[in-house]
Amino acid sequence: MIGVADLSRRFFLECDSSLNQTRSMRRFWNHTPHLQQHTNVAPDLSVIGWREWLSFPDLGIPCIKAKIDTGARSSSLHAFDIEEFRRGKTTWLRFLVLPLQRSKDSRVLVEAPLVEYRIVRSSSGHQTCRPVIRTLIHCGDRCWETEITLSSRDEMGFRMLLGRQAIAQRFIVDSSRSFVAGKPKSYR
Repeated sequence: MIGVADLSRRFFLECDSSLNQTRSMRRFWNHTPHLQQHTNVAPDLSVIGWREWLSFPDLGIPCIKAKIDTGARSSSLHAFDIEEFRRGKTTWLRFLVLPLQRSKDSRVLVEAPLVEYRIVRSSSGHQTCRPVIRTLIHCGDRCWETEITLSSRDEMGFRMLLGRQAIAQRFIVDSSRSFVAGKPKSYR
């Protein structure tokens, strides 16, 4: 059996090389099966980059560029002209989304049931009360339902922020890569 000091030395030598760190980690991992049994990493997790193309079929949004943010707990979609209305006994939201950056022409009118209002704290500590919707997301070949807060992201670089609750138990994020999952099929 290899000692911890030997494993650590081998690991740091491999990571210190100019080779791709991901390949080095994979090689290290494949040569240490006794460590693999002590992890909670599921073998069926897909790898995504720090930014990806998503689609929201239930909302009529075929393609939107998202920043994958493991530091953010919740996901956020840039929405404006948000208005509440009733449909039967359920409260719904009607809002506009601009899915393409630097484009005011591609407005999508969306209607979705309101889940709740939630207090969200920004990285600077500022708190806001945001409406929350629940919808289906497509990323690569994966499709799942998640909650998304609606907010004004005019000043932000991305119209969509995908937080860690949405990606937990589904993906591993490779921060050195982008658009690993590819564009949604409906937009290719």
